[in-house]
Amino acid sequence: MNSVRAFVRRRPLLSYFAVVYAVSAGSLAVLGLPRLSAGGTQNPTSFAVFPVLILSVAATGIGLTALTAGRSGLADLAQRMRRVRFRPAFYLVLLIPPLGVLITFLILSTFVSTRFAPGFQLFGLPIGLAAGLFEEIGWTGYAYPRMRARFGAVVGAVLLGALWGIWHLPVVDSLGAASPHGSAWPAYFAAFVALVGAVRCLICWAYTKTNSVVLAQLIHASFTGTLILLSAPHVTAWQEAGWYAAYAAILWLGIAVAYARYRSVSSALV
Repeated sequence: MNSVRAFVRRRPLLSYFAVVYAVSAGSLAVLGLPRLSAGGTQNPTSFAVFPVLILSVAATGIGLTALTAGRSGLADLAQRMRRVRFRPAFYLVLLIPPLGVLITFLILSTFVSTRFAPGFQLFGLPIGLAAGLFEEIGWTGYAYPRMRARFGAVVGAVLLGALWGIWHLPVVDSLGAASPHGSAWPAYFAAFVALVGAVRCLICWAYTKTNSVVLAQLIHASFTGTLILLSAPHVTAWQEAGWYAAYAAILWLGIAVAYARYRSVSSALV
């Protein structure tokens, strides 16, 4: 046990990603690789894998916090998970995901196809809440502060976003209205990773400003919940890949503009 604790303390990030990716790889072994041929039905086992994945992230974050920082680390994590005294303006960040989806559909339904019309799947809300509540204990509560310290706030956020997106690989083909995606799966997966990467940057920005895991949980819940709630129910697999890519592009454009403005303001103050 002492050797394990010593290794985790020396390599806290490697230890975290080794555990969560091991669970992800195990889930992929259970579900199997996505079929790239047409036809097929959604794998119902993915619904059983989902809670295993999100609970493993939370458990890993808590367990490694205990190993690396002991009781004081757990107390700090608990405090950040209760921190809700931030400026009300930060709550407006929660509106970005639903507005992003609706703007994407407005543009695509106007200029591409009327198939890009939002749906209304209420089961998305509890799924989003569960994902945000449990996952952010690991991604924001444990991983991001260490990545920010090692790589910087921006690089740490972008890198974590890519790793977070790839971690979803076992269940990606079961997500969305057009599941399974067949030959469109590679494009859909790439669009999904780009999308969640942008959302991760948004979450990391909010956390850096507030040191609040609660706000990270709420943004994650808003993103996942509205992605399912409003997902277009009549699109094809390729169209779903397309609107995910368009949604990601809108978010990344907003992030780039905000970052450029922040840099220009910072330069003017120096």
